[in-house]
Amino acid sequence: MQTSPDRHEYPAHWEADVVLRDGGTARIRPITVDDADRLVSFYEQVSDESKYYRFFAPYPRLSAKDVHRFTHHDFVDRVGLAATVGGEFIATVRYDRIGADGTPASAPADEAEVAFLVQDAHQGRGVASALLEHIGAVARERGIRRFAAEVLPANTKMIKVFTDAGYTQKRSFEDGVVRLEFDLEPTDRSLAVQYAREHRAEARSVQRLLAPGSVAVIGAGRTPGGVGRSVLGNIRDAGFTGRLYAVNKALPDGQKELDGVPAHRSVRDIDGPVDLAVVAVPAEQVTEVVTECGEHGVQGLVVVSAGYAESGHEGRERQRALVRHARTYGMRIIGPNAFGIINTSPQVRLNASLAPEVPRPGRIGLFAQSGAIGIALLSRLHRRGGGVTGVTGVSTFVSSGNRADVSGNDVLQYWYEDPDTDVVLMYLESIGNPRKFTRLARRTAAAKPLVVVQGARHAAAPQGHAVRATRLPHETVSALLRQAGVIRVDTITELVDAGLLLARQPLPPGPRVAILGNSESLGLLTYDACLAEGLRPHPPQDLTTAASAADFHAALSRALADDRCDAVVVTAIPAVGEGSVGDAALAQALRSASAAAPGKPVLVVHVELGGLAEALSAAASTAPQTGSGETPQSTPDRASSAEGGEQPRSASDATPAEDHLPATDAPEGAHLIPAYPAAERAVRALGQAVAYAQWRRDAADPGKVPEYEDIDEKGAAALIDGLLARGQGLTLGTEETCDLLGHYGVQVHRALPAPTPDAAAEAARTLGYPVALKATAPHLRHRADLGGVRLDLADEDQLRRSYTELTELFGAPEELRPVVQRMAPRGVDVVVRAVIDPAAGAVLSFGLAGAASQLLGDTAHRLIPVTDREASSLVRSIRTAPLLFGWRGSAPADTRALEELLLRVSRLVDDHPEVVAVTLEPVVVASHGLSVLGASVRLAPPPARDDLGPRTLPAY
Repeated sequence: MQTSPDRHEYPAHWEADVVLRDGGTARIRPITVDDADRLVSFYEQVSDESKYYRFFAPYPRLSAKDVHRFTHHDFVDRVGLAATVGGEFIATVRYDRIGADGTPASAPADEAEVAFLVQDAHQGRGVASALLEHIGAVARERGIRRFAAEVLPANTKMIKVFTDAGYTQKRSFEDGVVRLEFDLEPTDRSLAVQYAREHRAEARSVQRLLAPGSVAVIGAGRTPGGVGRSVLGNIRDAGFTGRLYAVNKALPDGQKELDGVPAHRSVRDIDGPVDLAVVAVPAEQVTEVVTECGEHGVQGLVVVSAGYAESGHEGRERQRALVRHARTYGMRIIGPNAFGIINTSPQVRLNASLAPEVPRPGRIGLFAQSGAIGIALLSRLHRRGGGVTGVTGVSTFVSSGNRADVSGNDVLQYWYEDPDTDVVLMYLESIGNPRKFTRLARRTAAAKPLVVVQGARHAAAPQGHAVRATRLPHETVSALLRQAGVIRVDTITELVDAGLLLARQPLPPGPRVAILGNSESLGLLTYDACLAEGLRPHPPQDLTTAASAADFHAALSRALADDRCDAVVVTAIPAVGEGSVGDAALAQALRSASAAAPGKPVLVVHVELGGLAEALSAAASTAPQTGSGETPQSTPDRASSAEGGEQPRSASDATPAEDHLPATDAPEGAHLIPAYPAAERAVRALGQAVAYAQWRRDAADPGKVPEYEDIDEKGAAALIDGLLARGQGLTLGTEETCDLLGHYGVQVHRALPAPTPDAAAEAARTLGYPVALKATAPHLRHRADLGGVRLDLADEDQLRRSYTELTELFGAPEELRPVVQRMAPRGVDVVVRAVIDPAAGAVLSFGLAGAASQLLGDTAHRLIPVTDREASSLVRSIRTAPLLFGWRGSAPADTRALEELLLRVSRLVDDHPEVVAVTLEPVVVASHGLSVLGASVRLAPPPARDDLGPRTLPAY
């Protein structure tokens, strides 16, 4: 990189990859003196009209002086950025700092003129909007607070770029030119605009991968077998609706087909566009393949090749190079080391994966970082058996492998608005951007259920995953996900159990459960399971083993009609003897009764009923057609689920178990009834649905962050700035801590040092009796169980005796660090903490002090800022919460004061990200009011927040 004495160091951190509106990618980087030829070439491809809009006059070519000016920047007062694809410029933006008179200036001038130029072929892709975000972030970094732009009135596209950005603006018209001025400080509206653009772009980028018009399998072997040949066969057999090509550079001259698919030696030889390339060549050959794909205009890659980050350091470097190379050409990648992708839509029918059978169409979106787990999930959703019967189909499936580029966040963006997906199931081994995932999960969960199981909970992320470090334990991350509406489960069995219920049945309006069936014992097991899950079951109704289908129908109808019932669990065991109910008849009875009351979920617990599960889902089975000998992929366009809006199967398609219950007997649009082999599994899934439904209701009114008139935000900011001037990070002393917390209305009880008995007596006289004497040495602090605390000392004699006892038990005062503190009213001891995690963001935690939180981990967490409703739920969400509400006749604690304390700490950390850690311990919550007896605060420069900066893809 060339440099000159008047230029600052090249700001490499300004380089970024972005996803554009159409789903393609571009690289944004600073313009340097080495870009002269690229700039001239770029300008030659811009239309005369666009040049006129940029310079307000005909400007056919750039002079040497222009080229020098537009490529020589000091990266402070003069900055230029370029968007590139394939290494060539497609758009540029620059700013020049100006003074109050509009002439060139240097700091402290805080205004700059900004101008864009976008190649005509790339206009409408959102390039200018992305460049504005990035040049705005650069300007803020360099002390510029306001942009000014002059635009011709006819240049409506550029005016729209500025006006749509969401910044606070001022607009004027003078001398035939529109002048726009806008502040660069992010606003709620500018962030909302940025998030909306991010959503559209990332969703579109995934859509291009999942719904391509043409696919090339690169590395399809000449002989049967092998990964590439298998994927080629799977795409062909699934009935892909687009154009399919096989590519293998080792094909002999003259070979034009492979397994009936047009074959070529290079993707360059294909006559026509290729939207998606599935890469299945050895890792060392992938770079050449990516180059060919980029030059041919391929939009995206699924790399199933292994030998990348999962194989160690060398593979990790190879993976970084792969991502950088693909993004150079604007392509996104699923993988490497990916299992593949599936789209069951009749308009696509894509099985670009290693799964030999494509699942039937359905309403579940499935994401798995692990190929092995992806196979297991597809298998469980596909088959009848393994405990969960009556299979529900899949809309789309993505197995991301090492997820070097496309991640679960991207796929969530797609599923959020996908009309074919009602439920999202995700198996995650790592969360690369927890802050963003939580934001997207909250939005998705408000529209459709999101069920997540996390692997590698107690170990590091898999080698292939590049993830940010988090200091938060897994339990805390899980709590934050639940706060965002995510249904957190522990196993893939629970993932499928919950997914089937949520895909088939309505959300329960409450926790009240009716239980009915033909087995008293099974009913009691279900009752106990409901209590264990926090549900409110009615006493089981035993229909006896002689119950007929009509008895089940009548009992279920009564339960569903009961206003005191929110859900029904039906238990059934095999019946023997003449007149016993048959599987098909029972299924028909249950479906009929359920259809009459579609607002409440119904679940079935069955024990060894070979045909019941099949009959329950007969209206829309997705199981293999064993009776006809067909496999799912041989009839990809056949209807599979009434949920998806397809036509039911005909009676001739039924399996032998379904012969007595033709599909046409099921009410049109009826919910499928999920069946479970164990009461615990059914009730656990129901409990998760109840909790999620409650979250949906609460999310409709999330509460507000209250304003407190006594908060002195400016005073706290000035104090923090002064303290940080001492160093990069520090733990505040007692007086400084009390002072800072006092600015936010949090008063800490004074604790005076007592290095000698006389000092202790003097401190007690200052504070007033009764007092407490405490040892604050690290090994004794907050450990009343060790005897390092003496309470309710009424006079000096008691104080001196206690002082002597402590020193005799634990050592000299220098080791004990004793303090004297005025006694606080009796109450419940709690602990409040806040911490800023570099990956997840600011987190507020609460629990009872002592063993409850330290030994049992009974601590609740919420993301900051916390609303009043969230503070209330935080107090009530720990298992030991009854101690705050008058447990066993004790006086209830002042939870209103406790909630206010939580809200004030949340405000402090949210207003001042330099406050990276706060601990209040103990806080004694009395019947009226509370007392903060100990506090510590740590300050540090705040971690960078990429969610407030311009849109970028993860750096590689």
